[in-house]
Amino acid sequence: MGSVMIVPLCSRNHQAQELQLSDWFKPRRRPDVITITNWLAPIIWEKTFHRQALEKYYRKRNITVGLAVFAAGRLVDEHLELFLRSAKKYFMPGHRVVFYIMVDTYPQLPYIQSSPLRSFQVLVMGRERWWIDLDLMRMKTLAEHIVDHIQNEVDFLFSMTANLVFQNEFGVETLGASVAQLHARWYFQNPKYFPYERRPKSAAYIPFGKGDFYYGGSTIGGTPRRILDFIQNYLKGILHDMRSGLNSSYEKYLNKYFFLNKPTKLLSPEYNWNPMFISPKQVRYMKVALYPPETS
Repeated sequence: MGSVMIVPLCSRNHQAQELQLSDWFKPRRRPDVITITNWLAPIIWEKTFHRQALEKYYRKRNITVGLAVFAAGRLVDEHLELFLRSAKKYFMPGHRVVFYIMVDTYPQLPYIQSSPLRSFQVLVMGRERWWIDLDLMRMKTLAEHIVDHIQNEVDFLFSMTANLVFQNEFGVETLGASVAQLHARWYFQNPKYFPYERRPKSAAYIPFGKGDFYYGGSTIGGTPRRILDFIQNYLKGILHDMRSGLNSSYEKYLNKYFFLNKPTKLLSPEYNWNPMFISPKQVRYMKVALYPPETS
């Protein structure tokens, strides 16, 4: 497996001074949920953000947001079109978006018309001997394209899996240097049951009694540099464990990374909800749904 180098990013428009958190974040509007972490990062729930203040800030900076989606094999036929059509409508409306569609071959892609604010790039992943590890394949491919061109094309980048459908606006309230998605299933469970990697020899190891939240692996966001930093650490973790005869999951490496490198913004379960779950009263407004719903 080849190495991925981090190279200096070009200066982008949004590198000016950030908004003050108090200018747009209103955590007291949701006293029923945790809205701020113990490292003072906001957790985004419906009603906690002032969209107009954020829109004014980001429009002045003329931002471009990237959305990388991975689809291989049957995912292309079963999920990709629905993902893209819903994303075109609800993902960052009013802002420039570049969709990076990562596929394993050139299949019959669904026709989605481009527009001045919506452009599409198809990125074909090479078939290597480890191709059956789809998470490894998509992350390594994404890292290569970040270095090659994505870092110069977008200010912020999200990576998502194709089995998601946008239900409502996924807007600028989600933007940040490092954005993690709270796992819908585990958010409402006792932390002692979180499925962290518990083998001490693994690079993904988190000891019992440690950890903050359990993060879902279907969505990750941030600046291209921070996404690249995560992928580098993920690849190093896999190589470390391979040498030790271990094999952990992508999601567990992701949780170890955010345990050591705290995200600057967290998305509530509203941004990735499983419709098969009975919705608790805290989940008022589903932004993104898992499709088809998983029963386990």
